[in-house]
Amino acid sequence: MPTVLVVDDDEDVRVVTSISLARVGGWTVLEAARGREAIDIAREQQPDAILLDLMMPDMDGITTFGHLQDDPATRDIQVILLTAKSRVGPQQPWDGLAVAGVLSKPFSPMDLPGQVAALLGWDVPRP
Repeated sequence: MPTVLVVDDDEDVRVVTSISLARVGGWTVLEAARGREAIDIAREQQPDAILLDLMMPDMDGITTFGHLQDDPATRDIQVILLTAKSRVGPQQPWDGLAVAGVLSKPFSPMDLPGQVAALLGWDVPRP
């Protein structure tokens, strides 16, 4: 089973995301509330993928992603950004980043594992 690290400073979003990926997706889920914590967990646990919130205090998702990319131990972990921001123009903060994809919040907990699987090229989980 794949392991996914969910990184979000909002505990409610983190819990819903984790439950969705574990119960609907059948995946092992790790959690982090902050960017630095996510980097440490990624280095130690080597998850198959990371769902990374774009807007977090202290270290935002773009900065966290940069640190993950700079570290040989974590640079090959696929990252999907989660954002509550809607598109507001032709350029986005993630343009040019080697992320596997971007998903918008709010999302349907029943659909999330399928969306993640599609972005990562994984088999779609069956509930």
